[in-house]
Amino acid sequence: MGEVKARVALTRPGLFRGKLRVTLSDVFMPPLPPLFYLVPCWLVFELAQLVVGERYLGVKQIARGADPRDLGPSEWLSFLWSAGLLLYWVWMLLMLTQPVGRPQLAAMGIITVAGFLIRRNCPLKWVLVSMTFEGALRIGMLLSLGFVLWRRG
Repeated sequence: MGEVKARVALTRPGLFRGKLRVTLSDVFMPPLPPLFYLVPCWLVFELAQLVVGERYLGVKQIARGADPRDLGPSEWLSFLWSAGLLLYWVWMLLMLTQPVGRPQLAAMGIITVAGFLIRRNCPLKWVLVSMTFEGALRIGMLLSLGFVLWRRG
């Protein structure tokens, strides 16, 4: 039966984008859901979070003795950041329903919850350290998801 599907697939032009060799995984592997193609956007979002976190909780702010709650970002930046975080969580929950990438997404959720719990209980000087470490771990998971996309796409 696999040979029949492979023959049918080979007769349809453009199906395998010029591949010379067709394997059974090409025929039986379902296409990736569109949600996977948002991985680069979330990677940029994570990098932007690191930049914004450094700006408002950075070493210079700590050395000045400034409280980041007094310096707060502008209203539009706060809205965009909050909306981005909400969309990020919705995306992660929707991606957990997909068969591919569940370990990475589960790890991202656990990392985020653990990071929140750590930040709630640490002094202000350690918030930036925990946020940077948490962001680096999530970026690693997003890169892993990106490699899954690249290998299957």
